[in-house]
Amino acid sequence: MAHVTTNMPRRATDNSVSAGPASDVRTFIAAVLLTFAAGELMLLGYALLGVFGGIIGVVAAFFGVLWWRTIHDKRAFPRDLPVKSVVILAVVTAVITLLAFLTVA
Repeated sequence: MAHVTTNMPRRATDNSVSAGPASDVRTFIAAVLLTFAAGELMLLGYALLGVFGGIIGVVAAFFGVLWWRTIHDKRAFPRDLPVKSVVILAVVTAVITLLAFLTVA
């Protein structure tokens, strides 16, 4: 009796980087918000203290990204980013932007 093996194709999501289209959109939004918030922190620092404040803003942005990584298991963009994290990031970014606008205006 012959032994027949079949190789069934695996789905790409078994060991894929992506957890699906919704996760990809959340990751993209988080990347945009992190970049924008870093720039806003630099702008806010520059508006308040000049060049030294801009440097402090860059340092604050660096530590903000480090903090973001610590709450997501040492990954800046985990495979399945929680919606709660993206919403909190959006609110924090909006507050930083509002503060920057009020300071510059």
